[in-house]
Amino acid sequence: MRKIEHLGIAVRDLKAANELFAKLLGKAHYKEEGVEREGVRTSFFQVGETKVELLEATRPDSPIAKFLDKRGEGIHHIAFDVADIYAEMERLKGEGFEILHETPKKGADNKLIVFLHPRSTNGVLVELCQEIGG
Repeated sequence: MRKIEHLGIAVRDLKAANELFAKLLGKAHYKEEGVEREGVRTSFFQVGETKVELLEATRPDSPIAKFLDKRGEGIHHIAFDVADIYAEMERLKGEGFEILHETPKKGADNKLIVFLHPRSTNGVLVELCQEIGG
């Protein structure tokens, strides 16, 4: 794991959250993107070498909608940048971590992603991400 790539924050209203975080961080978001397969709309803010990703559900059956219903708005996950997502998945499986999917999926911001189950990471949803083509 090379660095914290981003913090994912679940929000009910992306437009309002973009305004709030623009005030907080002193700059506008640099990108909005939908991931239809996951039923989510995302927005990214660059903060030094790390990003803040805001996540709004676009369907009531999406993972973000379920998170919001259960826990409300707030930190959803922490993402780590990795050089080789497949090698890192194997390493972590060998260490006893529970991987949520057998193969990485295409996520927002040109990344391959996979999540570790929170029950194996002290209650924190951990995302591994690798730049596509990187």
